[in-house]
Amino acid sequence: MTKIKKISLMPAKCAVDLSDGSERGLYVDQDYILRKLGRPHRAVNIMYCYYPNDEAWPKRAQDAYKDMEVGFAWDYPYDNYFPYLGGINGNTEGEPFTCMKDIRRHGQDVILTLTCDPKVTDEHIIGIAKDLRPFGRMMLRLNHECTGNWFSFNKRASYQEIADFYVRFAKIVKKYAPNVTMILCAGAAADKKSEKIEMEEEFLEAFKTTDIWSIDKYIALNWGWPYEVAEKTNKQHMRNSSDAVYACAKKTFDRLVKLTGERKPMVMSELNADGDVTGPYAQANIMRHFANVVKNDKEKWFSAFCFYQFRDDGRLGLEITDPNNANVGVEQPIMAAYKDIINDDFFKPGIKDGKSAKLPLTLRWGGSEDAEGVSVELDFDADPVFAEANFNSSLEEANLMMELNGMWFYKAPGVKFVDFMPAFFNKRLKGPKKLKLNIFAPPATGENDPKQGKGWDTDYYYELKELPDIRIRYEKIC
Repeated sequence: MTKIKKISLMPAKCAVDLSDGSERGLYVDQDYILRKLGRPHRAVNIMYCYYPNDEAWPKRAQDAYKDMEVGFAWDYPYDNYFPYLGGINGNTEGEPFTCMKDIRRHGQDVILTLTCDPKVTDEHIIGIAKDLRPFGRMMLRLNHECTGNWFSFNKRASYQEIADFYVRFAKIVKKYAPNVTMILCAGAAADKKSEKIEMEEEFLEAFKTTDIWSIDKYIALNWGWPYEVAEKTNKQHMRNSSDAVYACAKKTFDRLVKLTGERKPMVMSELNADGDVTGPYAQANIMRHFANVVKNDKEKWFSAFCFYQFRDDGRLGLEITDPNNANVGVEQPIMAAYKDIINDDFFKPGIKDGKSAKLPLTLRWGGSEDAEGVSVELDFDADPVFAEANFNSSLEEANLMMELNGMWFYKAPGVKFVDFMPAFFNKRLKGPKKLKLNIFAPPATGENDPKQGKGWDTDYYYELKELPDIRIRYEKIC
């Protein structure tokens, strides 16, 4: 091993996030997702609800009201997401914190989608903010799709009250958890005859207060799921075009710039084409086309989209949940298309070379778009038969994300061995080649450490004292 250099993670031209778990499917651990997809995401979105004043809380709605007659996903007294177990007198050892730690250990930022009773007091909001402060540069998407009428919070307050609640919530979060970025997922400029956004007067202050603008817009969706199977003879489903959906997002962004006088990041927080409507083959082609539309737009105004979701009980996933076993996913054709998209340089984070370095060296983890690591140049004489890293002494308890030959690998604390050979299975070397092993160190617990002093809630530091032992062989052993 030669030529140790400092390196930095840089934002992609357009970031890609992934939704993992919702009312439509269970959370899938990040080790499995990393091995299936080969690279981490900018952020992983998880979806929870907080209705602490309801009598049945904190049970999940479908469990608390299992004898209730339901004909629509949001017919329960409160939203059927898994309960957020933090807040006042909450338990931060349970969900969603176990998932948030898993996401951050694997070099990704957290997007917490939280539907929340708009009647909760400031004390509840302060409790949530304090819960979130150790999780670095995460994003909070509060009361999404708030110009709709299906979520419970919309049934408990007027649109103006929902907008005012968002502003109040955002200001409290900024005070108690300044590391958290707020996402407002509100109305779109969907009317072809008008440039206006749905409820733009009511939400104007919220648009000004938030950090990120967002819309949810599916290219195809069966919103009647799971109570109605989409057929040509019924109507609880829709199909649009990739171009029209992208144009709607662009029109919304332009209107928000005009309304607020600002330019903020614009994202699509839920995007997919529902296989219930399109079938599996068209679903894959639609998403390929959408990615090309984004790439070919010379204005480059679009910051990110979040694919909804990894594993789905319906047909909105890269995998479909096996009905015999919820822990098993059935890969869909969209998986291959999605892997092509996220491995396109346009949608991948950049890794920038820095100066030469010597160990020991302090690595900084700010987040998936702002981190400092090291690269080590490895000399390969040919396509390897064995390529692996062994971690001894000081490295045994390290938490590392490593990239080699375009594939990412995770090393958990306590792990002594990582096999790099999957990086060559589909990308074999045709002769001698120099490859960089890139190493970053996200927080081992998934949380930042207050003991690290000023700025602890945005940056995490790890001292790298030595490098792993690399074993490369080009022939079978016997």
